Amino acid sequence: MAREEAAETSADGGSKKKLIIIIAAVVLLVIVGGGAAFFLLGDKADKSDPEAEAAAMAARAKMVGPMVTLDTFIVNILDDEENRYLKAAITLEVDAPATADEINTRLPQLQDAILLLIGNKTFSELRDMQGKMQLRAELLNRINKILSKGKVKRIYFTDFVVQ
Repeated sequence: MAREEAAETSADGGSKKKLIIIIAAVVLLVIVGGGAAFFLLGDKADKSDPEAEAAAMAARAKMVGPMVTLDTFIVNILDDEENRYLKAAITLEVDAPATADEINTRLPQLQDAILLLIGNKTFSELRDMQGKMQLRAELLNRINKILSKGKVKRIYFTDFVVQ
């Protein structure tokens, strides 16, 4: 009889342990599945919301500074084989209206710096995208060294022809 009671208590204790392990596994699975669904589906819901996209576009539009359009430049560029020219129209985005005023005041200095920089470029440097991006970075650096009241944030080439 003592053996039968011991067998019944060990069988009940073993089944309780199994039940606790199963419940813990199910709870863990629900938590992990819910977290994965939140991260995977949460991003898609944010991207498809047209109101959120409109708000983001409005915020970017507000971040655009005043624009100053410079005259078109026609510059001889270096080439061993023949005479080459670059025709470029440049628009500067500045950080403040005071910077735009300073650019208009210092326009001859800026034009001189731009002409000297572009005139020392070769055709091979300017014909690919990397060369144009490099020229943009060099122009930004050179122009910002001349300015004292503000900075140019971005440079846009609105016309760029190499012949």
